[in-house]
Amino acid sequence: PHHSPVPSDRCLGILSNEGLMNHKCKIIIGIDTHKATHVAVALDLQGTRLAALSIPINPKGYLELECWSQSLGEVHAFAIEGTGSYGAGLSRSLLAQGHNVVEVTRPNRQLRYTQGKTDTLDAEGAARSVLSGQATARPKTQTGISEMIRHLKVARDTAVKSRSQAMVTLKTLIINAPADLRDVLDKIRGKVALIRHIAAFRPGEIDNTMASAKAAMRALARRWLWLHEEIITHDKELERLVTERAPDLMTSHGIATLTVAEMLIVVGDDPTRIRSEAAFAKLCGVCPIPASSGKTHRFRLNRGGNRQANAALYRVAIVRMRSHEPTLAYVRKRTKDGKSKSEIIRCLKRYIVREIYSQLCVPKSAQIAA
Repeated sequence: PHHSPVPSDRCLGILSNEGLMNHKCKIIIGIDTHKATHVAVALDLQGTRLAALSIPINPKGYLELECWSQSLGEVHAFAIEGTGSYGAGLSRSLLAQGHNVVEVTRPNRQLRYTQGKTDTLDAEGAARSVLSGQATARPKTQTGISEMIRHLKVARDTAVKSRSQAMVTLKTLIINAPADLRDVLDKIRGKVALIRHIAAFRPGEIDNTMASAKAAMRALARRWLWLHEEIITHDKELERLVTERAPDLMTSHGIATLTVAEMLIVVGDDPTRIRSEAAFAKLCGVCPIPASSGKTHRFRLNRGGNRQANAALYRVAIVRMRSHEPTLAYVRKRTKDGKSKSEIIRCLKRYIVREIYSQLCVPKSAQIAA
C-alpha cells in the first residue's frame, strides 16, 4: 500500500513524536472504492488534507485502513462512495467496529470537468461532501433479514426474466415449426400442458428439420420448467421471511409478498436510518419536487428514488382503486375536486407510503403510545 502523508499544522502533535501525543484532532476519511483497491484521503475539520492511503480489498486491508485513520486523529466519519457495491465489504467491516459511516453519491460531474479526475481527488471529494453537510445518508447494514430478502429477490427477478424470454422464443419456434408438428401442438390446451408435452419430446438423431425443431423446443421447454420451479421456491422463501419481518403489513389490502419485500429492501435492516416519513417517501420517489421560478410556483413529478418500490406502490394503488371501499370513496371525493386519475394515484401512493412507514420504521412502543 502506498502512503503519502501531508501533515497539517493543526495536527503536528499527532504526526510528530515531539508533539502532544494525547491531543488528537477530529478527521474525516473519504474513500473511493474499486474492485481491487480502495483509496482513502484524510481531512481535518478545517478541510486541510492530511494524508492518503491505498489498501487492498480484504480484511487485512480494512484493518490497515482503520489503524491508519486512528493514527491520524479521532475519526469523525468514514465517507464511502458505493456502499452498496464495491464498498459494501468495507462498509460492513467499519459498521461492525462501531464507526460512523456515511454514504456518498458519485462526484459532481461539473467539478470533474473543471478539476480533473483521479482516485485521490474522488476520495477527497467524498470527505468534503461530508464536511460540508451535503452527504448525510447512513448506509444499510446488510446483515439481517432485509438483505436476505434482497438476495432472493434478485435471483427471482432474473429467473422471471429468463423464463419470459424462454417462453417468447418457444412460441416463435412453434409458429415456424414444420406444419405436421405445429398441427399437433395447436391441439394441446393449457400453457403448462403444452410445455410438459414439448419437454417430453424425443427428437432422436438430428438429421432433418423436424428433429432439430423438436430438440430446440425441448431445450426451451425444459428450461422454462426448471426456472418455474426455481421461482416457486424463491416465492416460498420470500413469503416466509416477509411474514416474519412484517406480519401486520401482509394483511393490508392490496399489499402482497413482493410489495412488502420491495419496501423492506428500501428500508434495510436498520429502520432508524430513515429519519422521517417524508424521507421514506423521497426514497420511494413519491414526494413532489419544487419547480418554481419567479412568479411561477409549482411542483413537478418526482422521477427519482427507487423505481421498483415506486412501481410496487403504483400496483397497490390500482388494486385498492378497484376493490377497497375507503379508497373508492377517496377517489370519488378527489374526482369531484377536479383531480385527474393520475393525480389521484400520486396522492394514493403518498398515503400508502405513510401506512408502510408506520409499520416498518416506527417502533412498536411509539405506535402503541400514539
